[in-house]
Amino acid sequence: MYIKKILLVIVIAGMLVGGAFAYMVYRAFFVPNTQFNNEVAYVFIPSNSDFEEVKAIMEPLLKDLNTFESAADKKGYSANVKAGKYAIKKGMGNNDIVNSLRSGNIPVKVAFNNQESLSDLAGRISFQIEADSTALLSVFKESEFLKANGFNDKTALSMYIPNSYEFFWNTSAEGFRERMLKEYKRFWNDERIAKSKSLGLNPSQVITLASIVHKETAKVDERPRVAGVYLNRLSKGMLLQADPTVIYAVKLHTGNFDTIIKRVLYKDLELDSPYNTYKYAGLPPGPIAMPDISAIDAVLNPEKHDYYYFVANVEDFGYHKFAKTLAQHNRNKEQYIRWINSQKINR
Repeated sequence: MYIKKILLVIVIAGMLVGGAFAYMVYRAFFVPNTQFNNEVAYVFIPSNSDFEEVKAIMEPLLKDLNTFESAADKKGYSANVKAGKYAIKKGMGNNDIVNSLRSGNIPVKVAFNNQESLSDLAGRISFQIEADSTALLSVFKESEFLKANGFNDKTALSMYIPNSYEFFWNTSAEGFRERMLKEYKRFWNDERIAKSKSLGLNPSQVITLASIVHKETAKVDERPRVAGVYLNRLSKGMLLQADPTVIYAVKLHTGNFDTIIKRVLYKDLELDSPYNTYKYAGLPPGPIAMPDISAIDAVLNPEKHDYYYFVANVEDFGYHKFAKTLAQHNRNKEQYIRWINSQKINR
C-alpha cells in the first residue's frame, strides 16, 4: 500500500511537471504575442543583422520578448537570421512569428519614371529597397559594366526602362542593376529591334530621341507626330533644333539641374555643347531624361507625315501646331511669341 501511494505521488507529480512543461511550450509557441492594433505590422530586417538586432526591431511589437527569444532559439532562427521585409499579423503566436521571419520575405513594388539623371534614379530607388543611393549610383556608373553591355557614361540612363517591378526589399545595388539589364533586354524584343533598325537607329539612339519627344509634349496621343517631325529632320540632315536639348545643355553647363527654364533665349542657342541641337547635327550623345515607354514606342511607331516644324499651340494648351514649310512655321511661331511675351515669361 505504501509503495502504491509513492507511485501515485510520482505519477501525479510527473503529470503536474508535464502539464507545466506543456503549458510553457504552449505559451512560448502558440499564445498570441503581439501588442499592436493594426491587422498587420511590417518589419524590415537589414542585411547582415544578428539576432540581437532582430530583437531590438521586434520588441515594440511583442508582449513578451523572452518567449519570442525562446521560440526562436528552439526553431534555430536565432542563429540563421534572414534579411528582408516580413509581415507580422495581429494575434500571431511566436511559432508563426518565427516562421514568418524565417521564410516569409515579401516582395516590394519598385516604381520609377521621368528621372532626369542617374543620381535622381539612385535617390528614387534608395527609398524603395535597402541599397542606399551612394551604392546604387556607384554601380550605375561602373565603367567596366557599361562597356561590357554596350553603354557609356552618356547613355547609361537608357538601360533603365521606367515601369513597376517586384523586388525583395533586401536587394543589393548590384542585384538591382542586374535585374534592370534583364528587363532592358526583355523590353528590346525582336519586334522593337526590327523597328529601330528600320529607322536606322540602335536602341540607345531610340531612347535618346524618345527623351526629346517626352520633354516636348506630355500628350501621349501627340508623341508619334512629334517623333515623326524629328525623324523627318534626321532623314533630311536638318538640325533637330529641339529646345529641351538646349535646356539640358544649359543645366549641364551650370551644374544646376534644379533650374526651371520656361523660355529658351537666343543666347542659349550659342552654347557650345554636344547637347545643343541648334549647333550640332544629329542626336545628342545620350538621353536628356528618362522617357516614358509611350515616348519610346512613339519613336518606334512614328506618324508618317510631311511636317518639319512645330511650336506650342496657345489655342490648345499642351498641344502643338505643325507646319510643312518654314514660312508657315514662322506664322505659327509669331503667335506663340506674342503670347509668351504677354505672359511676361522671360526665362
